[in-house]
Amino acid sequence: MKHAEQVTFGGSGLDRAAELRGDIPALAAAMQTPEARVIFVWRGKVLIQGDALARLPMDHPLLAEARTPPILLGRETGAVFAHDISHWDPQAQDMGEVGAFIDKSEQVHPAASDAHFAELRMIMTRLSPRDAELASVAKGIFGWHATHGFCAKCGAASEMHKAGWERVCPACGVHHFPRTDPVVIMLITHGNRCLLGRSPGWPEGMYSCLAGFVEPGETIEAAVRREVFEEAGVKVGPVTYLASQPWVFPSSLMFGCHGEALSDQITIDPDEIEDAMWVTREDILEAMAGNREGLLPARKGAIAQFLLQNWVADTLD
Repeated sequence: MKHAEQVTFGGSGLDRAAELRGDIPALAAAMQTPEARVIFVWRGKVLIQGDALARLPMDHPLLAEARTPPILLGRETGAVFAHDISHWDPQAQDMGEVGAFIDKSEQVHPAASDAHFAELRMIMTRLSPRDAELASVAKGIFGWHATHGFCAKCGAASEMHKAGWERVCPACGVHHFPRTDPVVIMLITHGNRCLLGRSPGWPEGMYSCLAGFVEPGETIEAAVRREVFEEAGVKVGPVTYLASQPWVFPSSLMFGCHGEALSDQITIDPDEIEDAMWVTREDILEAMAGNREGLLPARKGAIAQFLLQNWVADTLD
C-alpha cells in the first residue's frame, strides 16, 4: 500500500534517540539544554494546547507534580521527555466521562491554565503526525509501567531503567521490556460488499472491521482467517497485508489486511460480537456522509476507517 504510513500514529520519522537511554550523563546533559521539552500524561490523557501537543520547558511549574524520573520519548530540536502525573486530583472538574468509550471531558491543571488534558482518541485526527506519534509513545509506555510493576518471574517489585524503556527485577535480575500485542484488523470483501461487525457497548449503530489478537505460533494471514470464521462464520481465502497502526488502547499494534471471502453466509458467535452484516461501497459512503440511518462509520483516525476509505476510493494498492 503506497500510502500506508499516512494512517493516524503512522511514521512521522521520530528520532527515538535510543543510544541515550542507558547513558545517564548524556541524559542529564540533554535535560539541561534550552531546547529540551517535556509532555505530560494524566490517567492516559495527554496535555494539549489548542490543536497541538503541549511541549513545555524543563523548568515549567507543572514539573512540581512529577514523582518519578521522566521517560525519554525521542529527539527533535532537543530531547523530548514525558511525565505521568496521574496522582493529581482535579477535584471539582468534570470526571464523569473519564475512562469511558467516548470521553469528551477536559481537565485543566492550574499550573498550565492555557492547556488541558484530552483523551487521545477524541483529538488524534487534529494532531500533526509527529504530535500523534509522541502522544502515542507516551501513553503506551506509561500504560505498560502502570500494569507491569512486578516481576513476572518471581513477583518482586521491579525498577525503571533505560530512561523508562526497561524494567529490571532487583531480586532475580530479569529484564522486562515494553509490551506490544499484535492484532489483525481485516477488510473482508465479497464483490462490492465488505463485512462489518459491532461489539457490545459500542454506540448505537457503530460498525467496524472485524479484528482479533494474533495467537502464539500463528501467522498474520492465518489469524485473519481464524478470527473472521470464529466471529462471523465466514471462510476467507487470499489475504493481503495493507498497513499497520500503533493503537495504545492499551498496547496493540494493528495489522490491517484485506481478505477475500469465499462465501457470504454469516453465522455470528454472540460471545465474540453482537452483530455482523455485509455493506456496499455506496452504504459506506452514505455512512461517512452521515446519511445512512442505522450505520455509523468506524471511529475517525482508526485504521478501520483508513481501510474503508481506501476501499471505497479503490486505492488499496
